Amino acid sequence: MIIISYVFDNDKPIYLQLEEIIKKEIFKGELLPSSKIPSVRDFALKYQINPNTMQKALQGLEEEGFIYTVRTSGKYVTEDREFILKEKRLLAKSLYQDFINNLKSLGYSDTDIKKILKESGI
Repeated sequence: MIIISYVFDNDKPIYLQLEEIIKKEIFKGELLPSSKIPSVRDFALKYQINPNTMQKALQGLEEEGFIYTVRTSGKYVTEDREFILKEKRLLAKSLYQDFINNLKSLGYSDTDIKKILKESGI
């Protein structure tokens, strides 16, 4: 197991940051649909955090539909590929909107933003 020295943001609960990290692992295909995920203990070791914090993150992911539990067998990534794709697109839209809002807060107009995007090849 690879141990990751992750620097968590003090302004946001660690369990929410862990949820985001695992969602991104699902979106990037590092955790595949229907695949078994590491145990709470293994995840806690990997990210060097308290197992209770990891359990809370996994509980949140299960409530959102990203993972599910098979009794006595462990936790698995959802089999619903459409759900994963939909959630990935929602995250992309949110990140894009944050980007646009940040540029607008710097005083850029819609025309300026379009020019920046065009020059960036986006």
